[in-house]
Amino acid sequence: MFSKKMQRFAHIMKIAVNARFLLPDKLEGIGFFTQEVVRRLVARRPDDEFLLLFDRPFDSRFIFGPNVQAVVAPPQARHPLLWLAWFELSVPLALARWRPDVFFSPDGYCSLAARTPTLMVTHDVAHLHYPDQIPFAARHYYNFFVPRYLRRADHVATVSAFSKADIIAHYGLPAEKISVAPNGVRPGFRPMSAAEKQAVRARYAQGEAYFFYVGAVHPRKNLARLIAAFDRFRQQSGAPVRLLIAGRMAWQTGAIREAWEAARHQDAIAFLGYVPEEELPGLVGSALALTYVSLFEGFGVPLLEAMHAETPIISSQAASMPEVAGDAALLANPENVAEIAAAMQRLYTDEALRQQLIMRGREQRNRFNWEDATTAIENALMALR
Repeated sequence: MFSKKMQRFAHIMKIAVNARFLLPDKLEGIGFFTQEVVRRLVARRPDDEFLLLFDRPFDSRFIFGPNVQAVVAPPQARHPLLWLAWFELSVPLALARWRPDVFFSPDGYCSLAARTPTLMVTHDVAHLHYPDQIPFAARHYYNFFVPRYLRRADHVATVSAFSKADIIAHYGLPAEKISVAPNGVRPGFRPMSAAEKQAVRARYAQGEAYFFYVGAVHPRKNLARLIAAFDRFRQQSGAPVRLLIAGRMAWQTGAIREAWEAARHQDAIAFLGYVPEEELPGLVGSALALTYVSLFEGFGVPLLEAMHAETPIISSQAASMPEVAGDAALLANPENVAEIAAAMQRLYTDEALRQQLIMRGREQRNRFNWEDATTAIENALMALR
């Protein structure tokens, strides 16, 4: 009996987690990844101890089990100088105090000063592809620190085969140092009934059908061209269809505003801002189509959400999006406004095509789930202990 008890405790791990993107009612891609993976790790490993490191007061909803502790380590890291202070001063001090076996950092940053074995998730290296679309201070921070973070991390995970190949191509990491832990989808995304769709359209789109975009609003998301393409579609078709854009305004939004101001059908375009988590499944599931024609994504979670909601998709031929969408989307050249508009026209007029994409999405969506992502992260953490 004693030896069995000692054997059990010999396998207990102390896992520290960078939880700074767990922001109540403000979760976006990295925050959702952190939430869904850590919640599952906590449930799978009830004998392990977890320490969540926050950079500001936290919400108790993120304490996922009795084996979870949380500490606040200032400063609030939302600027390059504060990133540096948090990762190179606050985080190493917290890790030295708690002495975890491993440090899991899911936001593409880690600590160069800390000695704890580290698993870091790098979601993409978009700053290399579109440097002009990143604020000056952040761009220089990424250029200096990202290669150092990738070398310092004992293991790296990323969210798609595309991103893994991109990291290898630009930074020369050995393939065996990188695992793929794909995104999954949050609960709630499901097909909407006709009555539910009608209610959502009445609330958000004056009762009309609508194309839908969700994500941060900044240049890499290609919203200026999406708006121009929608305006062309409306001009050519006369269809009573709207464009709803959901997401926080991030940076360099001037071109997006200019595209909206130039649109002849600007009254049919609505910026919804950040949509509460509980309202998003209804908006996705009630759309005529998701229009997600980003210039670059490491994964593109809205594509997967639309498949679960059984909403047709127009997406981009670029980066990871063909990998995630498979044959369950109409793919367009994201830099060709006419091509995006033509895809809108096809989906609007072709019911059979819409149903075909939905059917394909039912198969494609099974390739990506949080359980597989958590297993990949768990295996990497166990290998570091």
